[in-house]
Amino acid sequence: MANNGRPGAVRKMKKGPTTGTGGHGRKALEGKGPTPKAEDRPYHKAYKNKQLAERSEAKRGSGGRSAGARSGPKGRATEEVVTGRNSVVEALRAGIPAKALHVAIRIEMDDRVKESLKLAAERGIPLLETGKPELDRMTDDAVHQGLVLQIPPYEYQDAYDLAEQTVDRWKKGHVANAPLFVALDGITDPRNLGAIIRSVSAFSGHGVIVPERRSVGVTAAAWKTSAGAAVRVPVARAANLNSALKQFKNMGIFVLGLDGDGDVSLPDLTLATEPVCIVVGSEGKGLSRLVRENCDQIVSIPIDSAMESLNASMAVGISLYEVSRQRAAK
Repeated sequence: MANNGRPGAVRKMKKGPTTGTGGHGRKALEGKGPTPKAEDRPYHKAYKNKQLAERSEAKRGSGGRSAGARSGPKGRATEEVVTGRNSVVEALRAGIPAKALHVAIRIEMDDRVKESLKLAAERGIPLLETGKPELDRMTDDAVHQGLVLQIPPYEYQDAYDLAEQTVDRWKKGHVANAPLFVALDGITDPRNLGAIIRSVSAFSGHGVIVPERRSVGVTAAAWKTSAGAAVRVPVARAANLNSALKQFKNMGIFVLGLDGDGDVSLPDLTLATEPVCIVVGSEGKGLSRLVRENCDQIVSIPIDSAMESLNASMAVGISLYEVSRQRAAK
């Protein structure tokens, strides 16, 4: 039989000779190589176990936090969860706003679980019975012990709007004390923020300003450290801290930076009775260069020379006390 011009041998089959492939099917005959290991096959149980182990290891490397924020569009936090029996009951005792309390199905009761359920019921927080797989998913496989508290995202005010409204109310006599704000420069510890909010509340301050980027936010840890003061003291965000400070100065608010190498010692501060915004930097780096340039004065707190610096929240508390003392003596 003719080969019709196609390459390859003529094979004799039961139904007659047929045309070969000319070697084109050789690659298909070679096979797909050795079978991948079970842990490398996405649909195998061993693969999923390997992924879980890697995620757990990553958590241990980042400090094993029991509370975390989930990211939404553009990286903004949409919700936060507090996990573990001790953490949940302490958060409820502190009055942290909560969206829901998730309780594992058939959870083993102890005093912490009972108190958490009681506190949630008293505050009207929805109680949701949730399966372990869903709790694992919500917490990214953190240790939750059957209790997960959902925290709604904090609603920040705009820094400019907060300052403008406060100045306007003060000028109209609706606010007794001159505007008093605290701005944070490079502080990332939520416990520092919580303690600062508490001090601002204690000394009749009007708000805390935080930058949008590379800065601490109002997390569950900040709520807890504030001991409820976060309900009374607004926290506002500034897209750019230096721009916000310039706007404050245009409103007649004096910007005072706290630094060990200051122009004036805290007891000699003469601007305490004026509208002021106290800016504090991180304990390690202090104030950034641009922030220093935007300050009307750099104020130092006299301390023992053996002590290099004060914790940010402590420095703010001391400064607010002095401002409050001078205003009361006026």
